[in-house]
Amino acid sequence: MNILLILPILIPLLTAISSLLAWRNRSLQRVFSTTGACALFGVSLALFAVVWQDGVQASQMGNWPAPFGITMVADLFSALMVVLTGLTGLGVVVYSLAAIDPERESFGFHALMHFLLMGVCGAFLTGDIFNLYVWFEVLLISSFVLLQLGGEKAQLEGAIKYVTINLVSSALFLTAIAILYGMVGTLNMADLAVQLKSADRQEMLTTVSVLFLLAFGIKAAIFPLFFWLPASYHTPPAPVSAIFAGLLTKVGVYALVRVFTLMFVQQSEQLSRLILVAAGLTMTTGILGALVQNDFRRVLSFNLVSHIGYMIMGLGLFTPLALAGTVFYTIHDVLVKTCLFLVGGIIYRLRGTYKLSKLGGLYQARPVVAVVFLVPALSLAGVPPLSGFWGKFILIKAGLDRQAYLMVAVALVVGLLTLYSMAIVWSEAFWKRAPDDRQAEAPLLPTAQLHSRLLYFIPVGVLACLMVLIGALPEPFYDIAGRAAEQLMNPTDYVRTVLGRLP
Repeated sequence: MNILLILPILIPLLTAISSLLAWRNRSLQRVFSTTGACALFGVSLALFAVVWQDGVQASQMGNWPAPFGITMVADLFSALMVVLTGLTGLGVVVYSLAAIDPERESFGFHALMHFLLMGVCGAFLTGDIFNLYVWFEVLLISSFVLLQLGGEKAQLEGAIKYVTINLVSSALFLTAIAILYGMVGTLNMADLAVQLKSADRQEMLTTVSVLFLLAFGIKAAIFPLFFWLPASYHTPPAPVSAIFAGLLTKVGVYALVRVFTLMFVQQSEQLSRLILVAAGLTMTTGILGALVQNDFRRVLSFNLVSHIGYMIMGLGLFTPLALAGTVFYTIHDVLVKTCLFLVGGIIYRLRGTYKLSKLGGLYQARPVVAVVFLVPALSLAGVPPLSGFWGKFILIKAGLDRQAYLMVAVALVVGLLTLYSMAIVWSEAFWKRAPDDRQAEAPLLPTAQLHSRLLYFIPVGVLACLMVLIGALPEPFYDIAGRAAEQLMNPTDYVRTVLGRLP
């Protein structure tokens, strides 16, 4: 058994249990939470290094041979997603030490955060389609409780919308699994990749693939299934919004890429036009929604929806370069969205509001906050030489190679509109004078608690530096994305490692 495949699940589980046992001791909860987050990030890097050097890794739980037992498996794409989970989890946990109020900490914030990380890592590492459903439910339950933790009216309203639509998604997902199992009699994804190639009733497989597209499309927030996201992601505290924006929709994107490159390869070619249409409409409707918002986090939520379209675009084009663009853009988007939502939390701590009309003067009063906002904002818009430029460049090049000129035009226009939406935020929150010519603001934290100030700025600073690094040195990250795309397009190693035989 490869222990590195188990530790990204075991570490958050033990951390969450330890935090629950320290229920009455907030300081001990913080120690457990930070230590667990550091350990998860370290283990994720070790797993990625092993997969990069030695290829796809797999373990059979209980020594039951595949496809009869539960399989944990990591290729480059899943190992990379675990690294991003560890990185964002660590950043958000450190930030939350200053940003989360004592009441939420006392009612299980740290335990819930690590249960969420456990579910996300499990979804990335499972090799079984039913266990993918199980891990989805784990992260759904913990995210639902995190969303409403605090019991504010807006949180409860957002949580109800969030859980209702995700329960619909889970029902579709489970229905698709049941039909698939009835057709081929297996749930192991590598075995499904073999069985579905020669399965009868291909038209039924197309129907099942559409069910998976709907189920994962809801979780990824693609058009027209995204309306729950901007209605809920702006309601919880900034660390919760940040981890949701950075990771949860990416689990849906990962699941779409996994099933349509491994299991439904023939169907992905048939559905490529539908996926491209959904990608274009997701980009367009998301950015148009962002342009009419007056709330900082709702602007970010609609931009989050819009840029899911870029990742889905790579899947719809379905070429090695396009999938490399999807992987590269996913790295970029996780960093950018997490950083922007954390910056939003700093702005709220300074001014006590997310309303753009009530903000202003931050550039003059807090230039450091202006800088840590400007870097991810420009990266989100695709301004060179930041990470977002290269992600868009790869996808647009792939679109031109496939002669998908309309899709390319939509992607370019949405990029310009994204820049415009970020310019509006910059103008309203940073550049204009504060309302009523007042520059008064609440102190970020008492001067005596300088270390707590650092807890706010270190995570956003590190994420912003990573965007600059990826933009300045894109080659190593493109190499990672390219190799991951090759494995996705040619899953022979994945199947052989899991089953011990070639397809």
